[in-house]
Amino acid sequence: MNKNENNTLDDILSAAKAEFSEKGFRSASLRRIVKNAGVTTGAFYGYFKSKEELFDALVGEQYDTLMGMFCETQSAFTKLSPQEQAKQMGELSGEGMIKMMDYCYANKDEFKLILCSSDGTKYENIIHDMAEIEVDATHKFAKTMEQLGYPKYNVDKTLEHILASGLFSAFFEVIIHDIPHENAAEYLEELKAFYTAGWKKIMGF
Repeated sequence: MNKNENNTLDDILSAAKAEFSEKGFRSASLRRIVKNAGVTTGAFYGYFKSKEELFDALVGEQYDTLMGMFCETQSAFTKLSPQEQAKQMGELSGEGMIKMMDYCYANKDEFKLILCSSDGTKYENIIHDMAEIEVDATHKFAKTMEQLGYPKYNVDKTLEHILASGLFSAFFEVIIHDIPHENAAEYLEELKAFYTAGWKKIMGF
């Protein structure tokens, strides 16, 4: 790709980011994006086949990386011995959340698009998707704890999802509301303490 092609692509992506941020994915207009980028419609379609593909180009890598970090943290926890899982409850996942938050702040514009402008795309359910992963991990953890003699886990599935969704909604609020990174890190520590204590109560620790 030569310099002019790079400039054209950068102009399209810059115009798209502004349009999606202001209008949201559903209401964003390819016509406005092309006009504001100063390119022809033909030039646009030389890079992207659709509005969906354009949105993917802006946020897809960041979304996949974050979800990979999240799943990696869950996987690392399940590899611990039952005794270590009991000791590490809330700690290892808390460290993972800090890394995830740092990554979100390093790519804040992209995550604001995902959180505030992705209605109508595959990214709109990020909180739901993360909550489902968290619920599944909680079930695995509960079974492991039963092996150590803790009470049998019996929590209503709807409540589980509400609690997990609340965690990730709170996690992302700092991005949505442009909270300074240093303040967000403090909030995350309090959030970790709050949810760890709550889950310990529910699970009979």
